[in-house]
Amino acid sequence: MIKWLNDPLNWTNPGGIIERLQEHLLIMAGALPLAVAIAWPIGISLGRSRVGGNLVVLLSNVTQAIPVLALLTVLPLTALGFGKPSVIVALAVFAIPVLLATSFTAMREIDPEIRDAARGMGLSSWQRLWGVELPLAVPYLAAGFRTAAVQVAATAALASFVNGGGLGTIIAAGFGLGLAAAGGQILAGGLLVVGLALFVDGMGALLQRAVTPRQLRKAKRA
Repeated sequence: MIKWLNDPLNWTNPGGIIERLQEHLLIMAGALPLAVAIAWPIGISLGRSRVGGNLVVLLSNVTQAIPVLALLTVLPLTALGFGKPSVIVALAVFAIPVLLATSFTAMREIDPEIRDAARGMGLSSWQRLWGVELPLAVPYLAAGFRTAAVQVAATAALASFVNGGGLGTIIAAGFGLGLAAAGGQILAGGLLVVGLALFVDGMGALLQRAVTPRQLRKAKRA
């Protein structure tokens, strides 16, 4: 494994680590915004109405019950075809449950007295949402995004099954050559996926801290 990673050609050649990492990040950059665009509006609106708890549980359970590998098998047979579009949609579906649940919880955990105070100040519904509720919900939203990003980073390795590229292609190519000939390559590919997931988690922690208002950080420490 170390020998394979130390070979510069395995990094720079076509289909090497750098190219596969770029593909992996491109898949993540497509799946995460798509999942956020679907999950957050639903979770926030249901959380504000305080009547959609059962619907959130139902939607989360339904999406969680669909295996990513099954989606990667079915979606290429649709108009999406083989390649990155199918992978992006499959991973977006995979990321929706945690984003939906955390955004719903973020709205439900806001103190009703704060809402009443904002309403008493004459703020409209949109003003309360953007000026009061969302800033308070940021820690939950950031935590959900961090978790979803790590899940997508790790699961995107399955993209190689449908010609979607990514770091998983290194692992798949190694298995194609056999354990005896390419065991180091397989281990290296797995290590790269794990390393990327850990990096994403670390960056997510920094982002979560950066977007959390200082007053909320102090309250959490207290």
